[in-house]
Amino acid sequence: MATLQPTLTRPANGGAMHAALTMRTRPQRPNALSASLTLAWRALLKIKHVPMQLFDVTMFPIMMTLMFTYLFGGALAGSVGAYLQVLLPGIFVMTVVMITMYTALALNTDISKGIFDRFRSLPFWRPAVLVGALLGDSVRYTLAAFVVIALGLILGFRPGGGIVGVLLSLVLVLVFAFSLSWIWTALALVMKTPESVMMVSSMATFPLTFASNIFVDPATMPDWLQTFVYLNPITHVVTAVRGLMHGTVESGAIGAALLSCVVLLAIFGPLTMYLYRNKNAR
Repeated sequence: MATLQPTLTRPANGGAMHAALTMRTRPQRPNALSASLTLAWRALLKIKHVPMQLFDVTMFPIMMTLMFTYLFGGALAGSVGAYLQVLLPGIFVMTVVMITMYTALALNTDISKGIFDRFRSLPFWRPAVLVGALLGDSVRYTLAAFVVIALGLILGFRPGGGIVGVLLSLVLVLVFAFSLSWIWTALALVMKTPESVMMVSSMATFPLTFASNIFVDPATMPDWLQTFVYLNPITHVVTAVRGLMHGTVESGAIGAALLSCVVLLAIFGPLTMYLYRNKNAR
């Protein structure tokens, strides 16, 4: 009697699977720029799925501009129109500075949900997670800045530096926001929850913005407070932005603002990357 031998049926797609598994060439690893831009696009897609993220870049600048213009304009400058010419460049900077903390909030949320662990397992430039988030949020900063300028023009703000001065101011503020955001990303890598990130970053942001030359002339402040105000990087950026918008900027003001950006990057950039590498090593 003939012995029946079991017959193994080869899957119909076995050839294609075998070819895929034995393929010697692999897709090219994305470079740093490509990975950063991809993750920046991811940050923008979050706005599409969570439209409430646009609330802070639309309603917040409108509320701050209207409130401070009409509450303090008459008392500090004698008229709302006169105070608006001084205030609006400061609000322009303050609005962008206040929303930089949301970059850290989003990063900490990714960490708490495990998405951060998924990213670190992928073969791309690891800092792209941070750089991409900062680049993506630059679009939100730009939108907030345009809201402030549009509202200011409606209220009577007239920049003597023209559109060129306004655009140069926007570039300077975006550079400063990118530099400042590295502080909050460092916090995001240290703090345990998004709520703690928001609390600590808010506690740091409010003194920096209010103890500056955004609302009043520092000469009216006590001597000890003036020292802090003149060391505050936001003061240098506001001074440069006011000069650019009104066409009276001095090279020293721009140099001081850019130096502040360099110092922030030099300190908190390496610190953030150190925390980032250590977190990946856990």
